[in-house]
Amino acid sequence: MTAPLRIGNASGFYGDRFDALREMLTGGELDVLTGDYLAELTMLILGRDRLKDPRAGYARTFLRQLEEGLGLALERGVRIVTNAGGLNPAGLADAVRELARRLGLSVRVAHVEGDDLTAAHPGSLTAHAYFGGFGIAACLTAGADVVVTGRVTDAALVTGPAAAHFGWRPGDHDRLAGAVVAGHVLECGTQATGGNYAFFGEIPGGIGHPGFPLAEIHEDGTAVVTKHPGTGGAVDIGTVTAQLLYETGGARYPGPDVTARLDTVRLERDGADRVRIEGVRGEAPPPTLKVGRTRLGGFRGEVVFVLTGLDIEAKADLVRAQMTDALAPSPPAQTRWELVRTDRPDAPTEETASALLRLVVRDPEEHVVGRSLGAAAVELALASYPGFHVLAPPGKGAPYGVFEAGWVPQEDVRQVAVLPGGERRPVPPPAGTRALAAVPEPGLPAPPPAGPVRRAPLGLVAGARSGDKGGDANVGVWARTDDAWPWLAHTLTVDRFRELVPESRELPVTRHVLPRLRALNFVVEGLLGDGVAARHRFDPQAKALGEWLRARHLDLPEALL
Repeated sequence: MTAPLRIGNASGFYGDRFDALREMLTGGELDVLTGDYLAELTMLILGRDRLKDPRAGYARTFLRQLEEGLGLALERGVRIVTNAGGLNPAGLADAVRELARRLGLSVRVAHVEGDDLTAAHPGSLTAHAYFGGFGIAACLTAGADVVVTGRVTDAALVTGPAAAHFGWRPGDHDRLAGAVVAGHVLECGTQATGGNYAFFGEIPGGIGHPGFPLAEIHEDGTAVVTKHPGTGGAVDIGTVTAQLLYETGGARYPGPDVTARLDTVRLERDGADRVRIEGVRGEAPPPTLKVGRTRLGGFRGEVVFVLTGLDIEAKADLVRAQMTDALAPSPPAQTRWELVRTDRPDAPTEETASALLRLVVRDPEEHVVGRSLGAAAVELALASYPGFHVLAPPGKGAPYGVFEAGWVPQEDVRQVAVLPGGERRPVPPPAGTRALAAVPEPGLPAPPPAGPVRRAPLGLVAGARSGDKGGDANVGVWARTDDAWPWLAHTLTVDRFRELVPESRELPVTRHVLPRLRALNFVVEGLLGDGVAARHRFDPQAKALGEWLRARHLDLPEALL
């Protein structure tokens, strides 16, 4: 039998722990080390970098990490696969070669290109198709030590090496789907080992300095998620479940190579800090590729008024009216007010006696959200509510970005693997595809028997993790025990979710049921406006939405408490 392939992760985003690459190379056995540097916001940041310097557009942090890690990787036979190429994978590949020459190392570098569709989308700052893993596989099969990509799916960093190692073909849907699920667990780094985990207080020894995850991929597509011995954090069914639910939608999880059925995933404990992922089924991928487009949406300005003591609501009404009148001659295109009641009665400090009134404006013209907003706010300093002050003086209008998703036929995009010797090898689209369709809601377990209840937070019996996909948010909620699952499945309906999350009441909300994970996944369309770069709401990526939901009170069965 072919030995498992040990694939580690050393980055979950551009700006993640700098020392992780070295830690993963020195902490234990690995065959492949991946790094995920791209996100919707990152593409906008790299696009603005490229406006200043056409040679830019890749994650420069990766090069600095590689300076101390490349020799270690070559010495230990670990191959490196990363999407740090961003908008300029060829440029980063050249920079890696130059780094190797400077260090006196011989390294075979390959890259994947073809994802850049910006020229076909006028008005976009960036427009990139999401590729799968077979371009990466071609580079590794040709002997590359380092593979650099642009925009690929996060899971492709795992499916590519697995396909190359085991000789998987595009029609091996179940195997590919298993690797996709493992890749989804790894992609956000320490979120799989206790980071951002709802029950962080239960991790033995605490989170501290959590180790980055790795997966042992088997030839049949099953995988074991673990971490290097002696590293912090934990890998258990809860941490893996949380990451599986992160930034997903329905039971069908589509990708360029395969659609993975999340409703088939089984998780089993496989020893200390080891969780086995098995049973994953795959289907032919959809006929289209996702295209992520970013553009500059205009300018954004913000001022936060501090309201202290008595009559908070009346003070807020006064300054709202005054600012509306002051901005009336040239009103911003968009205005958003939020009153955050951080105050409390008879507070022991001035800060805890104060509420925050946040005004955010957006407009295509910079002066409207800069000079006009700032002048209007400052001129009220001696003419408004008692105790008037702001958290910080209003500054210039700051440009903000918009993320939009589109789709193109797979055959319309030419993926090319540029091999270590310079050969350009086309990567064909999949021969067979299948249009996506929603999975009917599975049958629910019998409702629990009636009994005494207690008003208490949902989070006592359920975990949650939330995130963003463009302007949509998802909240995955899972029951901690088999006994809690029937109650959760019957209680946390879409209507109840809307009651608990009032922002969602006027928005489309879809519930997806995943019984094998004892989980529900809610997708709230439009909650985040134009996406994270537009900073539409207080928590622009919905990172804490799940924790807010867990803090809401329900009538919980006492038997579960």
